[in-house]
Amino acid sequence: MKLIFASHNINKCLEVKTFLKNKFEIFTLSEMGIYEDIAEPYNTFVENALSKARYVYNKLNINCFADDSGLEIDFLEGKPGVLSARYSGEDKDDEKNIQKVLKELNSVKNRNAKFKTVIALIFNGKEYIFEGVVKGVILHKKIGKRNFGYDPIFKPDGFERSFSQMTLEEKNKISHRTKAIKKLTKFLNI
Repeated sequence: MKLIFASHNINKCLEVKTFLKNKFEIFTLSEMGIYEDIAEPYNTFVENALSKARYVYNKLNINCFADDSGLEIDFLEGKPGVLSARYSGEDKDDEKNIQKVLKELNSVKNRNAKFKTVIALIFNGKEYIFEGVVKGVILHKKIGKRNFGYDPIFKPDGFERSFSQMTLEEKNKISHRTKAIKKLTKFLNI
């Protein structure tokens, strides 16, 4: 069965395809001829994910899902949140985003944070929402070179390594996206 993942993010696509391979034919936006960025104008992950999924479903009339993910830091009252990719500007620069967070938390003791993913699925014309969260802390400096985004400064609770020190397979066992995808796959009876 064909299922569209409403994303241009290659790293996210690799993570998602790991879970859904052999069950669905997963196509990204560019594989379906959609090259424009879909707006994420809302203040919540749910609204942004639904907006992207609706855009694709209305354009192609094919079952699809979209996600919105981000880092929420307690001390920053949930920021960067839905602006995680663009926290330091529209250029979506991971390094600049990390440096901005580290600067804002420079002398802060409460470094609690969580990664959140919301997946909006439109399947046979009906809308469904799946959420995954992983709690952790923001490190004082970057540690590790793997993965992407804020991974070098995020250490999940119960682990001694940052997401960036983990292989993709290790990270996929515990990540926020994994938790949301598992709920999606359970719903799809995979």
